[in-house]
Amino acid sequence: MSKQNLKEIQEKLKRTEEDLGDLQCYISEFSAALPIAVCSLSGIGVIIYVNKAFESLTDYKVIDIVGKPIGNIFLEKKKIDNLLENTFQKRSIGSDDLILLDRNKKQISTNVSFSVRQDTKGNFIGYFVSITDIEESVELREKLEEKVDERTKELEKAKEALIHMLAEAETARQEMEEEKNRTMSIIYNFTDGLLFFDKRKRFSLINPKARYFLGIKEERRMIGKTVLELPSLRLLHKLINENRKVSREEVYIRKDLVLEVTIVLIFTEKNITGYLVILHDITREKLIEKMKTEFVSLAAHQLRTPLSAIKWTIKIFLEGDLGKINKEQKEFLEGAYDSNEKMITLVNDLLNTTKIEAGKYVYKPILVNIKDMVEEAIILCKEKAEKRNITIEMNRPKQKLKKINIDVERMKIVFANLFNNAINYTPPGGKIIVSLNQTKKEITFSIKDNGIGIPVNQYKRVFTKFFRATNAIRKETEGTGLGLYIAKNIVEAHKGKIWFESRENTGTTFYITLPINTK
Repeated sequence: MSKQNLKEIQEKLKRTEEDLGDLQCYISEFSAALPIAVCSLSGIGVIIYVNKAFESLTDYKVIDIVGKPIGNIFLEKKKIDNLLENTFQKRSIGSDDLILLDRNKKQISTNVSFSVRQDTKGNFIGYFVSITDIEESVELREKLEEKVDERTKELEKAKEALIHMLAEAETARQEMEEEKNRTMSIIYNFTDGLLFFDKRKRFSLINPKARYFLGIKEERRMIGKTVLELPSLRLLHKLINENRKVSREEVYIRKDLVLEVTIVLIFTEKNITGYLVILHDITREKLIEKMKTEFVSLAAHQLRTPLSAIKWTIKIFLEGDLGKINKEQKEFLEGAYDSNEKMITLVNDLLNTTKIEAGKYVYKPILVNIKDMVEEAIILCKEKAEKRNITIEMNRPKQKLKKINIDVERMKIVFANLFNNAINYTPPGGKIIVSLNQTKKEITFSIKDNGIGIPVNQYKRVFTKFFRATNAIRKETEGTGLGLYIAKNIVEAHKGKIWFESRENTGTTFYITLPINTK
């Protein structure tokens, strides 16, 4: 059953309880206001309630009479016993004329009527008693009997309605129990590990797969404890505290087990009601990835030596060390040299990528002036820019830049990739503007072009491996798609940030911030 149906049933039950309460209140008020003496008896004939008219008729106060047998106020106690017995057996109204003895032992001729009181399940719980002065009109007594009968019928209807509502509630409860069992069966047989925490980050549930991953044998002692109180789950503390809708991180549990831990916030409308933790085994994927990286590294290393030999051999021919060559031969050799250079660039990119994935890329930081590095990068690419009729301008900082601690060789790769991209994807006659700025905590480098730009639908993939935008492929067919991936990892290894702003057919600006760290 859905939560909506359960909510409707709960609301119906609530309204029924309120209606019954209102009815009971109405009956009490009605009884108190009646001009006829009325009282309620327990199942053994003891008075438990009297109205004002009863007090006036008998001269007994409530405190004096409640708790005493009804027979104490009548002359003919045997008739009272018979009336009680007959009323109980027949479950109908019993009536007889009796002599009432008031508190002053004054005898009063009355007509006494008994009816049975029952609870909502039809169980006998006592009697209703009305006492009428015999001299009162028959009409008034008949009206009283009609009112009692009407209220009895109303109570019966209310009882039937309540029983019906209870039956519906029981059906709903059974359906909810079945749904809960189905859900728990799915959770306990799920191939990924699952854990649940409440909104206060207290542990509530774990499935067998998660117990296996985390080496948990006993979970009952964990119920209600926070992540910090459970040593086996402390690896989740950082992700849970991020309070993002979805947090994901790879965690090495042991040498033979790597998990992708995903934490999802569970919401009800706008409020957090809990946290779902998903543990996915990626050990095999990581092993394959490692094997692939090792293969690429090995292949790249094996290619580097023959490519270098080819490069220097062709260069010897081009420089005429082995004799003069004609114009046609020179053109062919220059083409071969350029192609070989592209292969060397690809191999170097692949080796850089494998080093990044191995986490061993930035390892020679020294204090340098980044302005000098940027100016050097401009000089190195100036010839290429001039051939394409592209102007490079530099907005030099007004203040003297502080030296920062970076790996020079790696940062040169970043600048080379950004300058080459700006030149390659800017049309002839275009302009590239380079800027440097400094704040108290960081230095910002930017390179702006008025080239082809990046399509909006491809923004998210710009810094991924082997990605090249569709318009970039049309403009420049050659390229590895590794330059920006390598640049991003180098910048982030220096605790910096890299991002871009772009508009297709208008241009792109890449930004880099590096922390000012002189240590």
